[in-house]
Amino acid sequence: MYRLFLIVVWFFLTLSFSYAHQPVMDMAPRWEDGYGFQFRHEYYGSNNLMDSDSRISNPLGLERFVNKTWLEGVYTFSRSNRITFKLPYVQQRRIKNIAGVGVKQETNGIGDLVLAAPFKFYKNLRANTRNFGITPSVRIPTGRSGGDFPISDGSWDFGLSISYSSEGYPFGKDNHIKIYQLYDLFYWQNTEGKHDMHDGNELGLDINIGLHPYHNDQINAGMFIMWDITARYNRTPNSATLTTASGGKRVQTGPVLVLYKDNIMFRSEYKFLAYENTRNVSVSRGHKLNIGIGFTF
Repeated sequence: MYRLFLIVVWFFLTLSFSYAHQPVMDMAPRWEDGYGFQFRHEYYGSNNLMDSDSRISNPLGLERFVNKTWLEGVYTFSRSNRITFKLPYVQQRRIKNIAGVGVKQETNGIGDLVLAAPFKFYKNLRANTRNFGITPSVRIPTGRSGGDFPISDGSWDFGLSISYSSEGYPFGKDNHIKIYQLYDLFYWQNTEGKHDMHDGNELGLDINIGLHPYHNDQINAGMFIMWDITARYNRTPNSATLTTASGGKRVQTGPVLVLYKDNIMFRSEYKFLAYENTRNVSVSRGHKLNIGIGFTF
């Protein structure tokens, strides 16, 4: 029971945003030859037009909205070594300024496959569990790169993440409430793809800080309440790029709720846009919603 409880804890306390992080089951299963998977839905978009950090008038009604449904999985060779995959199905629409006219464009299909090999270094103390992580990743261009609104720029991209997380130091009544924190710094090197498209490199930092206020040993169920901070810096894509990529800086933040019972986990998060500074005139990235359910075996 205690081992299963640790699995559940570490299963859900890993971020699952976009391409930066691994699936929520990145930290679990924590035994040899274990595996897990999850389905996750991600939504973001806006019809706010930005010039640097200022919102400007939008007479053409320009907009961009993206829905991604992810299938994500993990297989563990050992407690510290594993492989993960992430494959999205993308539905996207936008109104784009073409020769002074707002033109509606829509497309959907399989996106780019992300493979990663997380290496975890654990330190388990009596009142605290910590881990350091190094994760090399590769993004394979499985998404469609043709047409007026491609899903992918058709490039092979390479990422590296360095992370630290801890869970422990109980307090509260009967010392049952614990603090969780995670810090993840990552970089994606985006190469030039098809049709001379180049989405631009990405640097990011993600922070999760929260509480584990409830756990029931008898039914192996509980919850986490956290706050997320997401910061991104994107290099401006080149003029040939037709995807949703856009350059600039932004910070999104918001609450995270995690519920679990046995080997089933649910996570939801909502992040509002706290700061944005676009390169040139661009549609805002807007708020973001993530909902996922996962299973371990």
